[in-house]
Amino acid sequence: MLTREELPECPVATTVQLIGNKWKLLILRNLIYNEKQRFSDFLKTIPAISKKVLTDDLRALEDDGLINREVFAEVPPRVEYSLTELGKTLKPVLYAMYNWGADYKNN
Repeated sequence: MLTREELPECPVATTVQLIGNKWKLLILRNLIYNEKQRFSDFLKTIPAISKKVLTDDLRALEDDGLINREVFAEVPPRVEYSLTELGKTLKPVLYAMYNWGADYKNN
């Protein structure tokens, strides 16, 4: 998780730093619409993402406190990702982005 000193002064820049790449946004989108997802679910619904980028972005979102990673003691191991309470506060942001994109496409 970034320290307060590492965050940009501008709140918009802070938001962009935390969720500002297309893959992170799509990961968050998936978790908003499907409360829990496994690694393979992300690969199916975000087909252009590589396993390495998905792994890196999941770790970054977890480090920043936006998603949870739950490991189940099974064979083979099962891992599920979900939004944290902080991550859930991004719902209005992503809904606004969805609505803006839909309006843009329809004009």
